[in-house]
Amino acid sequence: MSVVYRLTQDNRKESKTKGKWYARALHTGVIDIEGLANIMQANCTLKKSDILAVIAELVDVMRAQLQNSQKVVLDGLGSFKVGLKTKPADTSTDFTPQKNIVGARVLFRPTSYTTANRKRASFLLQGMSVKEATKYDVKKPKKARGGATSETAHA
Repeated sequence: MSVVYRLTQDNRKESKTKGKWYARALHTGVIDIEGLANIMQANCTLKKSDILAVIAELVDVMRAQLQNSQKVVLDGLGSFKVGLKTKPADTSTDFTPQKNIVGARVLFRPTSYTTANRKRASFLLQGMSVKEATKYDVKKPKKARGGATSETAHA
C-alpha cells in the first residue's frame, strides 16, 4: 500500500516559488465506519455489529468528555481536545463568554514518536511509502512566442 501523489505546479502570481513543482497527495476513495468494520471483522474475532456498537459508543463518550473539558487520548491514534475561537476584550473584566467566545472546534493531534535522527513523526504514517499516480499527464514545456516556456499539470 502506498500514498498516491501527483505533481502540481505553483501558479500563484505573487509566490516566491512560482513555477516550481510539488507532490500533492491524491485520495483515491473514502472509507466509512461500516467499511472499516468490515475490514476489522475479517482481522479479529468480533462481529461487524459489535465493532459498530463500540464505535458508536466511543463517539458518544468522546463527545461527552470533550464537552466536560477533558482531553481524550486514544493510544496509537492521537488526542482530541476542544479549542475556542474568541474575539479580544480590552480588559479581563470586559470579557464575557456571550460576546467574546465566537465558536469552538475539535483539535486533533496524532500520536507521534521520535525517529533515529531525533525528529518527531506521526505513528499513523510510520512505514508509509509513496508512488506517483499513473492516470494524469504532466505536459512538457512548450515553446511560447518570444521563446518563453509554459508548463502545466492536468489531473
